[in-house]
Amino acid sequence: MSTPPLRPPIAFGLIVIGDEILKGSRVDAHLSAFKGMVGERGHELAWHWLLPDDPEVLVAHLRFSLARPDPVFVFGGIGATPDDHTRACAATAAGLELIRHPEAKALLEEKFGTEAYPNRILMADLPAGCDLIPNPINRIPGFSLRGHWFLPGFPQMAWPMAEWVLDRFYGVSVLVQERAFALFDTPESSLIPVMRDLGDRFPELKLFSLPHMGDDAHIRLGFRGRDRIDEAMAALSVRLDREGISYRDAG
Repeated sequence: MSTPPLRPPIAFGLIVIGDEILKGSRVDAHLSAFKGMVGERGHELAWHWLLPDDPEVLVAHLRFSLARPDPVFVFGGIGATPDDHTRACAATAAGLELIRHPEAKALLEEKFGTEAYPNRILMADLPAGCDLIPNPINRIPGFSLRGHWFLPGFPQMAWPMAEWVLDRFYGVSVLVQERAFALFDTPESSLIPVMRDLGDRFPELKLFSLPHMGDDAHIRLGFRGRDRIDEAMAALSVRLDREGISYRDAG
């Protein structure tokens, strides 16, 4: 079997919705899981919002993100209870009607029979023109709209659905690499000229500085990116030697 061609790297947005996370009754697991999903496919997370179950807030944020080119995954709030506002807010933000999606309606009727009415069927009320995202766990679908992928809040359902979307529509890119040195007895401010010079020299890479406190206080200084990592680290080593800065390889 031939290996699928590599795709261009994508920077995704992530929106997690739920008062229960903001109030502390549940801990958000989507952020770390989604970073892992996109990272292992050579993509990355560009931004992340944690939003309440508040229609005014949801409409404002979705209106902003729908106007941007970033693909966005949205977890939570697509159920049928009165505090699930995501479906209606997505429609409002996109300037669309909320209509009963015929395929979603058929799935819910097949799963629940007459018990789909009058409440569960509300999960088939979706923004006009949206497409469905299959749910391998209980067959109640998510939906997609203008590069936004709306999924349940439950990780057991949401994560397989997100992986299906990533594999089907975005594929795999060149993996991001990260390498760094650990610097000792060095104030971070003294590294600013080094970082400016090397950042200009390797603009395709992300040069980062991350201080660590405690008994093993040090600064993790390095590069993140897809190309020229070895060349950039060699140049950083030469510059640190020239400045007389003590360091060791930090992987």
